[in-house]
Amino acid sequence: MADTAARLYLITPVLEDASFAPQLAEACATKAVAAILLRLAPADERTLINQVKALAPVAQEHGAAVIVTTEAKADLAAIAARGGADGVHLTGGPALLREMRDRLKSERAIGVGGIRTKDDAMSFGEAGADYLLFGEPRPDGSLPSLESVVERAAWWAEIFETPCAAYAPSLEAVEPLAATNAEFIALGDAVWYHPDGAGAGVKAAAEILEREGASR
Repeated sequence: MADTAARLYLITPVLEDASFAPQLAEACATKAVAAILLRLAPADERTLINQVKALAPVAQEHGAAVIVTTEAKADLAAIAARGGADGVHLTGGPALLREMRDRLKSERAIGVGGIRTKDDAMSFGEAGADYLLFGEPRPDGSLPSLESVVERAAWWAEIFETPCAAYAPSLEAVEPLAATNAEFIALGDAVWYHPDGAGAGVKAAAEILEREGASR
């Protein structure tokens, strides 16, 4: 089990271009963000590589790892490598994960989301995932119940060594998810649409994590 505070993993909206850079910089300038998942809108490979080249350094210069994902029919491994990202995020099956691991070796992190069952989670862990993401919005925008995500994250964190991230749809959800001992708490809209800006959203979440970590 983790004995330190969970860290923040931010998930961007689906990005059409590099115009999200100011929000990214504001969030990461807090120095409280461990990783960013750049969700890239479908485009040709060259466009996606250039987008990563423009956005990744904005987060990396503040110490945040940059993970990339896209629904485009594109070579995600090449986009990450040529764009300078630190890893890729998949929603396919274990076979895709194993193929990606063969290509990327240990040079870049590979995360997995869209996990439906405990059996699926264990299969991804066995296939070499570097982290699992539980509870993120489904393709139609709906969310699993917070109770189910708490249960899944607590189960995984207690039994398995592979880190997991638990998605918090609101700042109010951060505390119960952090109590699961998940290594990362993932946040999206709760940060990007915070009324006082992304930096304030990150700071609010980080304060909750610090309190939760101190109480263990």
